[in-house]
Amino acid sequence: MSCSVRWTAVISVAVMLIVVADGRDPVLHRVGGSLGWTYNTVNYTEWSLHQTPPFYVGDWLLFAYDKHQYNVLEVNQTSYEKCNDQGFIKNITKGGKDVFNLTEAKTYYFLSGGGYCYQGMKLSVEVLDYSRLASAPTPPNSSPPRSFGTVITCIILSILLAFIAPLPWAVV
Repeated sequence: MSCSVRWTAVISVAVMLIVVADGRDPVLHRVGGSLGWTYNTVNYTEWSLHQTPPFYVGDWLLFAYDKHQYNVLEVNQTSYEKCNDQGFIKNITKGGKDVFNLTEAKTYYFLSGGGYCYQGMKLSVEVLDYSRLASAPTPPNSSPPRSFGTVITCIILSILLAFIAPLPWAVV
């Protein structure tokens, strides 16, 4: 039994290493950069197109704004294009520093109601599935970016594996 328990532990740690190595840490994107969510100051289309890294499933958007003036609504594409704040999908307005989790690979649409959408307060965000990109074949000499947390986790798990494998695993 000790041999099977040992190999189960070794295989479990190896699987965890593989899963962690292919992952990435979520990124918090502050919408509009230092200017935040306001009108006539940021072209949000340009802002979203130039985000590095791009938006991936699991990332977060931070909307920082004057809660007494603006709001943040998730809408569909038609409402986004027409600046229609009626029949929104979700009102994410809470208190002026609101976060939204990007949970699916799709295009998300946001706007501010009360006419502010017509003054530029609208944002579309194309969200990619990182796990599909990471598993796609890559050209030689290129690798997906590794986050510091992922590298540290791999090192810790490798050290742990080195100590677990030689243990006798005797059942008392």
